[in-house]
Amino acid sequence: MNTWAFVAVVALGAMSPGPDFALVVRHSVVSGRRHGMATAAGIAAGVFVWAAAAGSGVVALIAWAPDLLTGLKLVGAVYLLHLGVKSWRAKETTEPVASSHAFRDGLLCNVLNPKAAVFFVALLPQFLPASPGLLDTVLLSGLAVLISAVWFMTVATLVSSLRRLLARAAVRRAIDRVTGVVLIGLGVRLAVTTAR
Repeated sequence: MNTWAFVAVVALGAMSPGPDFALVVRHSVVSGRRHGMATAAGIAAGVFVWAAAAGSGVVALIAWAPDLLTGLKLVGAVYLLHLGVKSWRAKETTEPVASSHAFRDGLLCNVLNPKAAVFFVALLPQFLPASPGLLDTVLLSGLAVLISAVWFMTVATLVSSLRRLLARAAVRRAIDRVTGVVLIGLGVRLAVTTAR
């Protein structure tokens, strides 16, 4: 089991720009470090769900059952569109009522991302022994969760440290609009590729 290679691949996957990154940045700018950290924790929880599903074989079932995968993609597309529209229409005074909302956003954004399912079904088996034990699966799943948590919490900390600059009305509005466009674009692209 090449653990370091697994760590490198998961780290690259976590660092690649996508809806998780956009969400952490937005919550960190709009509501500060605590909400950014809560979003990061939600994403890490989503990674745990996918890693556990991959280790138990559930992801393989989803990935190879066309109707299940199509349904997941459509739900994911709708959720990304919802987040994008919410971000685009955000008002300067609007903040989440509690950090639990940011956690929920992070969790659902990751769990409803079909790319995460495909990523884990393609990745995890390559790094497990031919006859993996429970400990092997738990170790790799734990590493995936840890790497995601560290990366997104680092992003939340860095972005929130610039909050005074980024929270200016014009800058914040631009961030809301850019985040909205990115999330809507990802949702539309997912919906279009699903419909083909």
